[in-house]
Formats: sequence, C-alpha cells, structure tokens
Amino acid sequence: MDALVIHAPNDLRIEQVPTPEMRPHQLQVRVRCGGICGSDLHYYQHGGFGTVRIQEPMVLGHEVAGVIEAVGADVPGFQPGERVAISPSRPCGVCRYCQQGLQNHCLDMRYYGSAMRTPHVQGAFRQRIVIEPAQAYRLADNVSDAEGAMAEPLSVALHAVRRAGPLLGQHVLVTGCGPIGALLVVAARRAGATRIVATDVNNAPLRSAAKVGADETVNVAENPKALERFAAHKGSFDVLFEASGNELALRGAFDALRPRGVIVQVGLGGEMTLPINTIVAKEFDLRGAFRFHQEFETAVALLNSGLVDLKPLISATLPYRDAARAFALAADRSQAMKVVLNFD
Repeated sequence: MDALVIHAPNDLRIEQVPTPEMRPHQLQVRVRCGGICGSDLHYYQHGGFGTVRIQEPMVLGHEVAGVIEAVGADVPGFQPGERVAISPSRPCGVCRYCQQGLQNHCLDMRYYGSAMRTPHVQGAFRQRIVIEPAQAYRLADNVSDAEGAMAEPLSVALHAVRRAGPLLGQHVLVTGCGPIGALLVVAARRAGATRIVATDVNNAPLRSAAKVGADETVNVAENPKALERFAAHKGSFDVLFEASGNELALRGAFDALRPRGVIVQVGLGGEMTLPINTIVAKEFDLRGAFRFHQEFETAVALLNSGLVDLKPLISATLPYRDAARAFALAADRSQAMKVVLNFD
C-alpha cells in the first residue's frame, strides 16, 4: 500500500509499505482522510521540533478517519463497512500513570507519527492501518470523513478546556488562532464561556475563529496595544488559553488577565522567560495541557450529535499524491486553516 514517508526536511515520499498483519483482536481500517497537523509540518519543514528529530524514515500523520475493512475473530461489536475516527493514542494501560487515569502521560506511549522514541512510531498517512478496537469510534452518517479526522485536534482542545476547570459564565482569551486555537474557541463555548476574545498576528485565522464562535477577534500585529483596554481594574479575563507557543503572546496577555486567573499553555514553542513577580502578585494559576485521552470519545460524540460544526475550519481536501502541494498550502496561514489529505 502507499504511505507518506518523511526522510529528511522537505523530503516526503510516497512509498510502498507492507500492510501489517491483522491479529484476531484487531481491526483493519481503510484510511479515507487525514488532517495535516502542526507537528507534521514541523517534521516536513524542519525534520522535527525541539530536541525531537527524525532518525529514520517515518510515516507521518495521526489525524485520520476511515472505514473498517476487516474485523478480527475476537472483536465483538464492529462490522466491516462502519466508518470510524481513529484515536492515534496507544498508551500501555499498565504503567502507574495509566493506572491513575493519566494515560496521556503513559511511560510507554506509542503515538502515531512520532519520532519521540526510536524506533519511531509509524504514522497513519497510509492507505490501510491495523488498529486496536479501543482506538475506533464510530462516525454518524452526517459526519464527513474530513470532519472525522478533526476529532483528534478537537480532543486536544477539549483536554485543555478540562485543564482550565469550570468555564460556565467565564470570560476567555485565546492567543494564537491556528487550528488548535480555533478549536479552543469551539470547546470553550461548549463548556459555557460567555465571552471569548481571540488574538493572532494574521487576519485569515481570525476570520476562521469568528466563524466558529469567537465574540471578538484582535490582530495584535496591526494593533500591538489592542489588549490594553482589557487591563483596567487588574484585568478582564478569567482564563487564558495560549495556543501560539510564543513568549510575547503569553506575556502580552498577563495584564488582561484578572487576579487568580487561570493560564492554560497549549502551544509548544521554544523555552520562555516569564515575569514571575507578576505571576506571584496576581496569583496566576499556570497549567500545561498535553494531548488527551478520554476526550477523544467526547469529541466524536460532539461531532455525531451536531453540537459542534468544524466544517468552517476545513480549508481544502487534496489527494495524498499531491502531498507536497497540500503541505505547502497547510503552511500558508494566509490561505489555509486545516488541510486534509484524501486517501480514498
């Protein structure tokens, strides 16, 4: 079968890889759609991110949906022809963190398309994949394959919202409106936030954030002082979701956050230097948010029930054989939010 294999920066190849043998307790899925994630772009453009670097050829991709082709003899409850979103997260289930319900911190995690361990964990940008039944979540007929592939990034946003604590009636600031930032707008609204302001340095992502529910959008490149009006009386926002991974974005939001506000850092970038005196004086609660686990089921349930509409975030769907063009488009924030590859 065909797969998209990264060898080095800007060296992405369509290669033939073997279809793994399906065991009696597994499912074989024909992949139909896969969304290009920011981490996929980092592997494609830079060969990795932070200290993580490609050491060997690796199949990219972890945001996928498809149709079940074969069901193992020991797997109840699934039928060939059912459409599913696939969770790329495969925790061991036995380490101390898995036993505590912190599967996203699993000591033996295998996450599709990740060079964090060697041998690398091969990804899901392939025509067929063999998965565990626990990774498969049925999609309703009203949910497209492309929307199903969005369940993974939506799960990331839902986990970040869970980390923030109760949002009912809260005023929320989201900095950085890439796909995750826009999905944070969606997730915060579903959690009961009454006012959501989103910032970015480009207008195109801000338009997408507005389409999915942001009450106000602010281009901080055009107006660097735009958040100053929220700084009166020690701040206006209860919760900050920082999705850009940019130190300036994080520090620039501190004046607009009220005392005892909650900061959820979602975006990954370089190391940051923070004004600790401000964090202490305003008693901020700084929290990280990394991946997800049980939120994947919630994401699919929200999609299936029509409680969220992610179609405005899907900018384009291109054949996987046009991967180079798709990755170039995904990297252009002025043109695209989420670019989806079609493997069908």
